[in-house]
Amino acid sequence: MVEDIITGLSRYRHLFVIARNSTFTYKGRAVDMKQVGRELGVRYLLEGSVRKAGSRIRITAQLIDTATAAHIWAERFEGGIEDMFDLQDQVTAKVVGAIEPEVRRAETERARRRPTDNPDAHLCLMRGLASLNKWSKAGADEALRLAYQAIELDPGYSAPYGLAVSCYIVRRANRWMTDPAQDRAETARLAARAVEVGRDDAVTLSLSGFAIASVLGDLDAGVALIDRALALTPNFGMVLAHSGYVRVWLGEPETAIDYLQRAMRLSPVDSLIFVMQAAMAMAHFIAGRDDEALAWSEKSVRQNPFFAAATWSAAAGAANLGRSEDAAKYVARLRQIEPGATVSTVKERLLLRRPQDRERLVEGLRKAGLSE
Repeated sequence: MVEDIITGLSRYRHLFVIARNSTFTYKGRAVDMKQVGRELGVRYLLEGSVRKAGSRIRITAQLIDTATAAHIWAERFEGGIEDMFDLQDQVTAKVVGAIEPEVRRAETERARRRPTDNPDAHLCLMRGLASLNKWSKAGADEALRLAYQAIELDPGYSAPYGLAVSCYIVRRANRWMTDPAQDRAETARLAARAVEVGRDDAVTLSLSGFAIASVLGDLDAGVALIDRALALTPNFGMVLAHSGYVRVWLGEPETAIDYLQRAMRLSPVDSLIFVMQAAMAMAHFIAGRDDEALAWSEKSVRQNPFFAAATWSAAAGAANLGRSEDAAKYVARLRQIEPGATVSTVKERLLLRRPQDRERLVEGLRKAGLSE
């Protein structure tokens, strides 16, 4: 199981020590976590224990920042000894899926605290992620600048290419493109380079696939890359979320829901949980379940009131349910997010492949009161 976890966390090999016992020993003696970090040059320690009581097994795991000895994440797993192999798979999936976003979050916070006079490529990447998470045009522009700086510092480092294409994804999602043709051309160039440099980097492959689908509109090529990423890391929430979203656009709502549910179970406190919730809303909407679509849309809007895509299914779903006041509320919110929003401006951004899915959303928005 430890080997499976290490494989899943291969992107962070330089950051981790995996401890097999609840009391960590190093060179034959018990030591504190800060000493482990100093002597081994790692930032994080994953430790845990296995206990047996009768026919029951309890496994615990916790992630520790060796610089502060602070606990970042902890989880407990229990099961019968007859379910040992299933329990082992569950622990591996949960640990890998939970730790990846926690490490990214911790590294982002670390980057914010460090000076920026002469940053290296990794620091540029982390600062770029922090800027992109602001979900603003200025933040996306700054993130893109830092991504290009990281690429210049180390052209062979795949992660900054993933950050760069993420910026173009966010630009399109929020209508922040000033030169759409140029943005599409640069997205294509960066994605091609990312695939070349990051052949074994699931995150970069997945982001590139999602960019190809969402910015370039090539759903088949995009989902093929995301499937490659899933083969490399089947238990990473972000990759599952990308796969789920593209499958919504492909008109496969039940498959999309399965992927999105797994993504949210693995990464329940992800900073981009609102994107997964919006995708879940649209999956239920195109499946004809307006009540579920509205419920998921409202969850997404609560997480991020400025994510326009969540308001589409909220307004259309409320209108289809006869909840005219709620429909009008979400149309007003959409106009606040995107002044001048109309049915036409939404239609030109829709990536739904099936004509019936596109028409259902458009008719719902008309019914909600969005002007042509």
